[in-house]
Amino acid sequence: MSNAETSAPRRFPAHDDNHDHEIESLAEFDRVVTAGSLAGHRVQSVDLTDRTFALLSTDTTESVFLGCVMEPDAAAKIRAGGSLVFPPVPDLPFDPYRGSLYGPDELFTQLAEAGYDATPDARAYRWYQETKSDGDIFSSMLRSIHDDAVSDALDEHLAGAQVVGIMGGHALRRDGADYAGAARLGRRLTRDGLTVATGGGPGAMEAANLGAYAAPFEDGMLDTALEQLAKAPHFTESITEWARAAFGIRHSRPGGGASVGIPTWFYGHEPPNVFASHIAKYFVNAVREDGLLARSNAGVIFLPGAAGTVQEIFDNATPNYYGSRGEPTPMVLVNREHWTETLPTWPLLRALAADRPMAARIALVDSVDEAPEALSRLRSGADS
Repeated sequence: MSNAETSAPRRFPAHDDNHDHEIESLAEFDRVVTAGSLAGHRVQSVDLTDRTFALLSTDTTESVFLGCVMEPDAAAKIRAGGSLVFPPVPDLPFDPYRGSLYGPDELFTQLAEAGYDATPDARAYRWYQETKSDGDIFSSMLRSIHDDAVSDALDEHLAGAQVVGIMGGHALRRDGADYAGAARLGRRLTRDGLTVATGGGPGAMEAANLGAYAAPFEDGMLDTALEQLAKAPHFTESITEWARAAFGIRHSRPGGGASVGIPTWFYGHEPPNVFASHIAKYFVNAVREDGLLARSNAGVIFLPGAAGTVQEIFDNATPNYYGSRGEPTPMVLVNREHWTETLPTWPLLRALAADRPMAARIALVDSVDEAPEALSRLRSGADS
Protein backbone atom coordinates (compact mmCIF):
# COMPACT_ATOMS: atom_id res chain seq x y z
CA MET A 1 0.00 0.00 0.00
CA SER A 2 1.41 3.42 -0.94
CA ASN A 3 1.93 6.29 1.47
CA ALA A 4 -0.80 8.19 -0.35
CA GLU A 5 -3.23 5.37 0.35
CA THR A 6 -2.40 5.16 4.02
CA SER A 7 -2.48 8.90 4.66
CA ALA A 8 -5.54 9.87 2.62
CA PRO A 9 -8.21 11.31 4.90
CA ARG A 10 -11.44 9.45 5.33
CA ARG A 11 -14.41 11.36 3.97
CA PHE A 12 -17.82 10.73 5.46
CA PRO A 13 -21.05 12.19 4.12
CA ALA A 14 -22.63 15.05 6.01
CA HIS A 15 -25.44 14.17 8.40
CA ASP A 16 -28.87 14.62 6.83
CA ASP A 17 -32.10 15.45 8.58
CA ASN A 18 -34.21 12.46 7.62
CA HIS A 19 -32.04 9.78 9.25
CA ASP A 20 -32.40 7.56 6.13
CA HIS A 21 -28.74 6.57 6.43
CA GLU A 22 -29.16 5.27 10.01
CA ILE A 23 -29.76 1.55 10.53
CA GLU A 24 -31.03 0.63 13.99
CA SER A 25 -32.48 -2.86 13.54
CA LEU A 26 -31.74 -6.09 11.73
CA ALA A 27 -34.82 -5.61 9.55
CA GLU A 28 -33.54 -2.22 8.40
CA PHE A 29 -30.12 -3.75 7.73
CA ASP A 30 -31.62 -6.49 5.55
CA ARG A 31 -33.72 -3.98 3.63
CA VAL A 32 -30.72 -1.77 2.85
CA VAL A 33 -28.56 -4.74 1.84
CA THR A 34 -31.30 -5.94 -0.50
CA ALA A 35 -31.24 -2.50 -2.13
CA GLY A 36 -27.57 -3.10 -2.88
CA SER A 37 -25.25 -0.97 -0.74
CA LEU A 38 -24.34 -0.03 2.82
CA ALA A 39 -22.12 2.80 1.66
CA GLY A 40 -22.37 5.89 3.85
CA HIS A 41 -24.71 4.28 6.38
CA ARG A 42 -24.42 4.31 10.17
CA VAL A 43 -25.34 1.01 11.79
CA GLN A 44 -26.15 1.32 15.50
CA SER A 45 -26.00 -1.56 17.97
CA VAL A 46 -27.26 -4.30 15.65
CA ASP A 47 -26.19 -7.92 16.13
CA LEU A 48 -24.68 -8.83 12.76
CA THR A 49 -23.21 -12.19 13.76
CA ASP A 50 -25.42 -13.98 11.22
CA ARG A 51 -24.87 -11.41 8.46
CA THR A 52 -21.20 -12.11 7.68
CA PHE A 53 -21.85 -12.97 4.02
CA ALA A 54 -23.79 -9.74 3.53
CA LEU A 55 -21.01 -7.70 5.11
CA LEU A 56 -18.34 -9.39 2.99
CA SER A 57 -20.26 -9.03 -0.27
CA THR A 58 -21.81 -5.56 0.12
CA ASP A 59 -20.22 -2.16 -0.43
CA THR A 60 -19.56 -0.60 3.01
CA THR A 61 -17.55 2.40 1.82
CA GLU A 62 -17.61 5.35 4.24
CA SER A 63 -19.94 3.52 6.61
CA VAL A 64 -19.75 3.54 10.40
CA PHE A 65 -20.62 0.58 12.64
CA LEU A 66 -21.36 1.54 16.24
CA GLY A 67 -21.35 -1.28 18.78
CA CYS A 68 -22.37 -3.97 16.28
CA VAL A 69 -21.49 -7.56 17.10
CA MET A 70 -19.89 -9.20 14.05
CA GLU A 71 -17.41 -11.89 13.07
CA PRO A 72 -13.72 -10.84 12.99
CA ASP A 73 -13.32 -11.35 9.25
CA ALA A 74 -16.33 -9.10 8.57
CA ALA A 75 -14.93 -6.38 10.82
CA ALA A 76 -11.51 -6.69 9.14
CA LYS A 77 -13.05 -6.31 5.67
CA ILE A 78 -15.00 -3.22 6.71
CA ARG A 79 -11.93 -1.57 8.25
CA ALA A 80 -9.80 -2.44 5.23
CA GLY A 81 -12.31 -0.59 3.07
CA GLY A 82 -11.73 2.61 5.05
CA SER A 83 -14.84 2.51 7.22
CA LEU A 84 -15.03 2.79 10.99
CA VAL A 85 -15.94 0.00 13.38
CA PHE A 86 -16.59 0.91 17.03
CA PRO A 87 -16.76 -2.45 18.81
CA PRO A 88 -19.14 -3.24 21.67
CA VAL A 89 -17.76 -2.39 25.11
CA PRO A 90 -17.84 -5.43 27.40
CA ASP A 91 -19.18 -5.46 30.95
CA LEU A 92 -21.18 -2.23 30.71
CA PRO A 93 -24.68 -2.12 32.27
CA PHE A 94 -25.86 0.04 29.33
CA ASP A 95 -25.35 0.25 25.57
CA PRO A 96 -23.54 3.52 24.68
CA TYR A 97 -24.42 3.16 21.00
CA ARG A 98 -28.12 2.42 21.38
CA GLY A 99 -30.32 3.43 18.49
CA SER A 100 -33.62 3.76 20.36
CA LEU A 101 -35.08 5.19 23.54
CA TYR A 102 -35.50 3.09 26.65
CA GLY A 103 -38.78 1.53 27.69
CA PRO A 104 -39.84 0.85 31.28
CA ASP A 105 -39.61 -2.92 30.84
CA GLU A 106 -35.98 -2.63 29.74
CA LEU A 107 -34.86 -0.36 32.57
CA PHE A 108 -36.68 -2.45 35.19
CA THR A 109 -35.71 -5.92 33.99
CA GLN A 110 -35.39 -8.27 37.02
CA LEU A 111 -37.57 -6.05 39.22
CA ALA A 112 -40.17 -8.75 39.83
CA GLU A 113 -37.62 -11.49 40.47
CA ALA A 114 -34.85 -9.73 42.39
CA GLY A 115 -35.93 -6.18 43.26
CA TYR A 116 -34.82 -2.79 42.03
CA ASP A 117 -31.13 -3.16 42.92
CA ALA A 118 -30.80 -5.88 40.27
CA THR A 119 -32.29 -3.82 37.44
CA PRO A 120 -30.28 -2.28 34.58
CA ASP A 121 -31.33 1.15 35.83
CA ALA A 122 -29.81 0.60 39.26
CA ARG A 123 -26.70 -1.05 37.83
CA ALA A 124 -26.12 1.88 35.44
CA TYR A 125 -26.36 4.29 38.35
CA ARG A 126 -23.81 2.32 40.33
CA TRP A 127 -21.45 2.36 37.33
CA TYR A 128 -21.93 6.12 37.08
CA GLN A 129 -21.17 6.57 40.76
CA GLU A 130 -17.98 4.53 40.40
CA THR A 131 -16.69 6.34 37.31
CA LYS A 132 -17.94 9.94 37.44
CA SER A 133 -15.06 11.27 39.54
CA ASP A 134 -12.15 9.00 38.63
CA GLY A 135 -10.95 11.20 35.76
CA ASP A 136 -10.97 8.34 33.26
CA ILE A 137 -11.49 9.84 29.81
CA PHE A 138 -12.76 6.51 28.50
CA SER A 139 -15.67 6.47 30.97
CA SER A 140 -16.55 10.10 30.26
CA MET A 141 -16.42 9.37 26.53
CA LEU A 142 -18.82 6.46 26.95
CA ARG A 143 -21.24 8.67 28.87
CA SER A 144 -21.07 11.33 26.16
CA ILE A 145 -21.60 8.84 23.35
CA HIS A 146 -24.56 7.35 25.19
CA ASP A 147 -26.20 10.72 25.81
CA ASP A 148 -25.70 11.80 22.21
CA ALA A 149 -27.25 8.55 20.98
CA VAL A 150 -30.22 9.10 23.29
CA SER A 151 -30.68 12.65 21.98
CA ASP A 152 -30.63 11.38 18.42
CA ALA A 153 -33.26 8.75 19.25
CA LEU A 154 -35.38 11.34 21.06
CA ASP A 155 -35.37 13.68 18.07
CA GLU A 156 -36.40 10.83 15.80
CA HIS A 157 -39.23 9.85 18.16
CA LEU A 158 -40.59 13.40 18.55
CA ALA A 159 -40.33 14.42 14.89
CA GLY A 160 -43.53 16.28 14.00
CA ALA A 161 -45.03 16.04 17.49
CA GLN A 162 -46.54 18.89 19.47
CA VAL A 163 -44.78 18.46 22.80
CA VAL A 164 -45.90 20.01 26.08
CA GLY A 165 -43.52 19.84 29.01
CA ILE A 166 -44.89 19.35 32.53
CA MET A 167 -42.45 20.29 35.29
CA GLY A 168 -42.88 19.73 38.99
CA GLY A 169 -41.32 18.37 42.14
CA HIS A 170 -40.29 14.78 42.79
CA ALA A 171 -41.53 14.84 46.39
CA LEU A 172 -45.25 14.70 45.54
CA ARG A 173 -46.90 11.66 47.14
CA ARG A 174 -49.22 9.39 45.24
CA ASP A 175 -51.90 9.63 47.90
CA GLY A 176 -52.30 13.42 47.70
CA ALA A 177 -54.70 15.72 45.87
CA ASP A 178 -51.87 17.48 43.99
CA TYR A 179 -50.71 14.17 42.53
CA ALA A 180 -54.23 13.43 41.32
CA GLY A 181 -54.43 16.92 39.81
CA ALA A 182 -51.19 16.44 37.89
CA ALA A 183 -52.49 13.11 36.60
CA ARG A 184 -55.71 14.74 35.36
CA LEU A 185 -53.59 17.37 33.63
CA GLY A 186 -51.54 14.76 31.78
CA ARG A 187 -54.72 12.95 30.74
CA ARG A 188 -56.39 16.10 29.45
CA LEU A 189 -53.37 17.26 27.43
CA THR A 190 -52.93 13.83 25.88
CA ARG A 191 -56.59 13.71 24.93
CA ASP A 192 -56.11 17.13 23.34
CA GLY A 193 -53.57 15.58 20.97
CA LEU A 194 -50.39 16.81 22.64
CA THR A 195 -47.38 14.69 23.57
CA VAL A 196 -46.69 14.98 27.30
CA ALA A 197 -43.01 15.15 28.25
CA THR A 198 -41.76 15.22 31.84
CA GLY A 199 -38.51 14.91 33.73
CA GLY A 200 -39.32 11.22 33.93
CA GLY A 201 -38.97 10.79 37.69
CA PRO A 202 -41.40 10.30 40.58
CA GLY A 203 -43.85 12.79 42.10
CA ALA A 204 -45.48 15.29 39.76
CA MET A 205 -43.53 13.86 36.84
CA GLU A 206 -44.90 10.37 37.37
CA ALA A 207 -48.40 11.74 37.86
CA ALA A 208 -48.36 13.52 34.49
CA ASN A 209 -47.06 10.40 32.72
CA LEU A 210 -49.71 8.34 34.52
CA GLY A 211 -52.39 10.70 33.24
CA ALA A 212 -51.11 10.32 29.69
CA TYR A 213 -51.17 6.53 30.12
CA ALA A 214 -54.78 6.72 31.33
CA ALA A 215 -55.96 8.92 28.44
CA PRO A 216 -57.38 6.14 26.18
CA PHE A 217 -59.39 4.55 28.98
CA GLU A 218 -62.64 5.48 30.69
CA ASP A 219 -62.33 8.22 33.35
CA GLY A 220 -62.79 5.73 36.18
CA MET A 221 -59.56 3.95 35.24
CA LEU A 222 -57.48 6.82 36.61
CA ASP A 223 -59.43 6.88 39.88
CA THR A 224 -58.83 3.16 40.35
CA ALA A 225 -55.15 3.53 39.51
CA LEU A 226 -54.73 6.30 42.07
CA GLU A 227 -56.31 4.13 44.77
CA GLN A 228 -53.95 1.27 44.00
CA LEU A 229 -50.84 3.44 43.78
CA ALA A 230 -51.63 5.04 47.15
CA LYS A 231 -50.67 1.74 48.80
CA ALA A 232 -47.03 2.50 47.84
CA PRO A 233 -47.15 6.29 48.17
CA HIS A 234 -43.50 7.27 47.83
CA PHE A 235 -40.34 5.84 46.32
CA THR A 236 -38.21 6.63 49.38
CA GLU A 237 -40.00 3.94 51.37
CA SER A 238 -39.13 1.20 48.87
CA ILE A 239 -38.26 1.73 45.22
CA THR A 240 -39.05 -1.92 44.56
CA GLU A 241 -42.59 -1.73 45.94
CA TRP A 242 -43.12 1.71 44.39
CA ALA A 243 -42.23 0.40 40.94
CA ARG A 244 -44.08 -2.90 41.35
CA ALA A 245 -47.29 -1.02 42.17
CA ALA A 246 -46.95 0.97 38.95
CA PHE A 247 -46.27 -2.13 36.87
CA GLY A 248 -49.38 -3.63 38.44
CA ILE A 249 -51.40 -0.85 36.81
CA ARG A 250 -49.70 -1.33 33.44
CA HIS A 251 -50.22 -5.10 33.49
CA SER A 252 -53.87 -4.90 34.51
CA ARG A 253 -54.65 -2.20 31.92
CA PRO A 254 -52.24 -2.66 29.00
CA GLY A 255 -52.29 -0.41 25.96
CA GLY A 256 -52.15 2.98 27.68
CA GLY A 257 -51.37 6.29 26.06
CA ALA A 258 -47.87 7.29 25.01
CA SER A 259 -45.74 9.95 26.65
CA VAL A 260 -42.08 10.76 27.17
CA GLY A 261 -39.97 10.77 30.33
CA ILE A 262 -36.52 12.37 30.38
CA PRO A 263 -34.79 11.43 33.65
CA THR A 264 -31.12 11.35 34.62
CA TRP A 265 -28.72 9.10 36.47
CA PHE A 266 -27.28 12.29 38.00
CA TYR A 267 -30.22 12.05 40.40
CA GLY A 268 -29.79 8.33 40.86
CA HIS A 269 -31.75 8.27 44.09
CA GLU A 270 -34.82 9.17 41.99
CA PRO A 271 -35.88 6.18 39.89
CA PRO A 272 -37.57 6.71 36.53
CA ASN A 273 -41.32 6.25 36.52
CA VAL A 274 -42.77 3.41 34.50
CA PHE A 275 -45.77 5.21 33.01
CA ALA A 276 -43.72 7.01 30.35
CA SER A 277 -43.81 4.78 27.29
CA HIS A 278 -40.55 6.22 25.95
CA ILE A 279 -37.69 7.11 28.27
CA ALA A 280 -34.67 9.22 27.31
CA LYS A 281 -32.37 8.72 30.26
CA TYR A 282 -29.16 10.74 30.43
CA PHE A 283 -25.98 10.79 32.47
CA VAL A 284 -25.45 14.56 32.10
CA ASN A 285 -28.24 16.46 33.84
CA ALA A 286 -27.60 19.76 32.05
CA VAL A 287 -28.05 18.08 28.66
CA ARG A 288 -31.21 16.44 29.91
CA GLU A 289 -32.78 19.62 31.31
CA ASP A 290 -32.00 21.85 28.34
CA GLY A 291 -33.10 19.14 25.93
CA LEU A 292 -36.44 18.65 27.64
CA LEU A 293 -37.24 22.36 27.59
CA ALA A 294 -35.98 22.87 24.04
CA ARG A 295 -38.19 20.08 22.72
CA SER A 296 -41.34 21.40 24.46
CA ASN A 297 -42.45 23.27 21.35
CA ALA A 298 -46.09 23.51 22.50
CA GLY A 299 -45.16 25.13 25.80
CA VAL A 300 -44.35 24.20 29.38
CA ILE A 301 -46.60 23.94 32.44
CA PHE A 302 -44.84 24.43 35.77
CA LEU A 303 -46.46 22.78 38.77
CA PRO A 304 -45.38 23.73 42.30
CA GLY A 305 -41.83 22.68 43.01
CA ALA A 306 -38.65 23.76 44.74
CA ALA A 307 -35.19 24.76 43.52
CA GLY A 308 -35.16 22.43 40.53
CA THR A 309 -38.46 23.73 39.18
CA VAL A 310 -37.42 27.35 39.77
CA GLN A 311 -34.27 26.67 37.77
CA GLU A 312 -36.33 25.15 34.96
CA ILE A 313 -38.59 28.21 34.83
CA PHE A 314 -35.68 30.51 34.13
CA ASP A 315 -33.90 28.00 31.91
CA ASN A 316 -37.03 28.21 29.79
CA ALA A 317 -37.49 31.95 30.18
CA THR A 318 -33.99 32.82 28.97
CA PRO A 319 -34.37 31.68 25.32
CA ASN A 320 -37.88 33.15 25.32
CA TYR A 321 -36.42 36.47 26.51
CA TYR A 322 -33.66 36.56 23.89
CA GLY A 323 -35.57 34.80 21.12
CA SER A 324 -32.71 32.37 20.66
CA ARG A 325 -35.08 29.54 19.72
CA GLY A 326 -37.33 31.68 17.58
CA GLU A 327 -40.78 32.74 18.74
CA PRO A 328 -41.28 32.42 22.52
CA THR A 329 -43.19 29.35 23.65
CA PRO A 330 -46.00 29.39 26.23
CA MET A 331 -45.20 29.17 29.94
CA VAL A 332 -48.01 28.43 32.43
CA LEU A 333 -47.29 28.59 36.18
CA VAL A 334 -49.78 26.73 38.37
CA ASN A 335 -50.71 27.80 41.94
CA ARG A 336 -50.73 31.54 42.49
CA GLU A 337 -49.84 31.37 46.18
CA HIS A 338 -46.84 29.15 45.57
CA TRP A 339 -45.34 31.26 42.76
CA THR A 340 -46.11 34.68 44.27
CA GLU A 341 -45.57 34.08 48.01
CA THR A 342 -43.86 30.78 48.83
CA LEU A 343 -41.34 31.11 45.99
CA PRO A 344 -42.10 34.48 44.36
CA THR A 345 -40.95 33.55 40.89
CA TRP A 346 -43.90 35.04 39.00
CA PRO A 347 -43.12 38.72 39.73
CA LEU A 348 -39.59 38.32 38.35
CA LEU A 349 -40.80 36.38 35.31
CA ARG A 350 -43.39 39.06 34.58
CA ALA A 351 -40.78 41.81 34.99
CA LEU A 352 -38.45 40.06 32.56
CA ALA A 353 -41.25 39.65 30.03
CA ALA A 354 -42.34 43.30 30.13
CA ASP A 355 -42.28 44.97 26.71
CA ARG A 356 -41.06 41.80 25.03
CA PRO A 357 -42.88 39.28 22.79
CA MET A 358 -42.76 36.72 25.60
CA ALA A 359 -45.14 38.88 27.66
CA ALA A 360 -48.04 37.44 25.67
CA ARG A 361 -46.83 33.89 26.25
CA ILE A 362 -46.82 33.67 30.05
CA ALA A 363 -49.70 32.99 32.42
CA LEU A 364 -50.32 32.33 36.11
CA VAL A 365 -53.33 30.24 37.14
CA ASP A 366 -54.74 29.24 40.50
CA SER A 367 -55.35 25.54 39.91
CA VAL A 368 -54.10 22.73 37.72
CA ASP A 369 -57.54 22.36 36.14
CA GLU A 370 -57.15 25.85 34.63
CA ALA A 371 -53.81 25.06 33.00
CA PRO A 372 -55.03 23.41 29.75
CA GLU A 373 -57.23 26.38 28.84
CA ALA A 374 -54.42 28.82 29.67
CA LEU A 375 -52.00 26.85 27.52
CA SER A 376 -54.50 26.74 24.65
CA ARG A 377 -55.01 30.51 24.89
CA LEU A 378 -51.29 31.23 24.83
CA ARG A 379 -50.74 28.81 21.95
CA SER A 380 -53.52 30.45 19.95
CA GLY A 381 -51.80 33.77 20.44
CA ALA A 382 -48.52 32.28 19.29
CA ASP A 383 -50.18 30.89 16.14
CA SER A 384 -51.98 34.10 15.22
